[in-house]
Amino acid sequence: MRKIAVLGATGSIGVQTLDVVARHPDKFHVTALTAHSNANELFAYVRRFRPQAAGLVKETEIPEDLRFCEWFFGEDVNSRVLEAVKPDDALCAVVGIAGLPAVMTALKVCKRILLANKEALVTGGQLVMEEARKRNVPILPVDSEHSAIFQCLQGGVEPKGLILTASGGALRTWDKQAIENATVDQVLSHPTWRMGKKITVDCATMMNKGLEVIEAHYLFGMPEERISVVVHPQSIIHSLVEFVDGSMLAQMGCTDMRVPISYALGYPERIESGAKELDLLSMGALNFEKPDMDRFPCLALARGALREGAHAMITLNGANEEAVGAFIAGRIPFGAIAKIVERILNMTSFSRVSDVEAVYTIDRDARARAMREIGRFE
Repeated sequence: MRKIAVLGATGSIGVQTLDVVARHPDKFHVTALTAHSNANELFAYVRRFRPQAAGLVKETEIPEDLRFCEWFFGEDVNSRVLEAVKPDDALCAVVGIAGLPAVMTALKVCKRILLANKEALVTGGQLVMEEARKRNVPILPVDSEHSAIFQCLQGGVEPKGLILTASGGALRTWDKQAIENATVDQVLSHPTWRMGKKITVDCATMMNKGLEVIEAHYLFGMPEERISVVVHPQSIIHSLVEFVDGSMLAQMGCTDMRVPISYALGYPERIESGAKELDLLSMGALNFEKPDMDRFPCLALARGALREGAHAMITLNGANEEAVGAFIAGRIPFGAIAKIVERILNMTSFSRVSDVEAVYTIDRDARARAMREIGRFE
């Protein structure tokens, strides 16, 4: 039985992870749960799974019946919980750069990392992968696209290239002017996936796919120019791997994150996920389109940041997180997200990133610059 910590337990990935775990009480024991501020939902999971430790970023009064559990609070709650329980596996589903410290701690105290936080690699990819190699800790991808690639590479053959599929988001068919003024409700109406707000907005700008290109670069050691993106509106093929003989392998499945979650949890075995089976006869046609960089410039911005280096990627991520948050709060129009990120990148002088503290310093600077740009729209 594997001991697992679920970081970000009340978010979309965390909830679905706990659903899979509950289906296999003979395989997994939840030893730690954390959340940002959704205390009541976390309390319900603590009652159900009875972990050794739990934590919230925002401190709150703990009900009497939950004091069997050791509680932690504060911005560093994920790292402190991991250090306290030292689980076998850490499912890292904390949103944004806030997940980087937890990943670095997990590399020191856990046997495996199940990674659902792409920003940890976008902002600290080289540092994370170097630490993983040094400590011989496997990082198993939970993102559906990277899980698909990981599954297709199990034959051990070196790939020629990787092809990430993108749904295109809620605004895929919109013209450029309409995209500029899309509302929050329109952007959050994703046609195929149900996810958190931040990642859903990133899907609509296609920044999410740009971040996934960076993630794939680090996870699989693939140069940027050999990572392609195709828009696949049906979201049935989750990604593909190309080989030198001209063949491709693709992983297919329903739009249910429990499939890649269960693969990471059970690896190298496959375990039941709770997802419905894919019905080939009802799928109809599968379509593929070239990404439109004019309507969705964030994909090109992310690729450019990857070519530029770590400083640019940290800047890109910090500026984007602030801009997306401002859009969701109604402070800027949707079209301003890409403009703000591009402006911050253009005004930044890039330098070498040598440690995690440098990551945080660059991130804070990018966010401060982004906030000033956001203020121009108010």
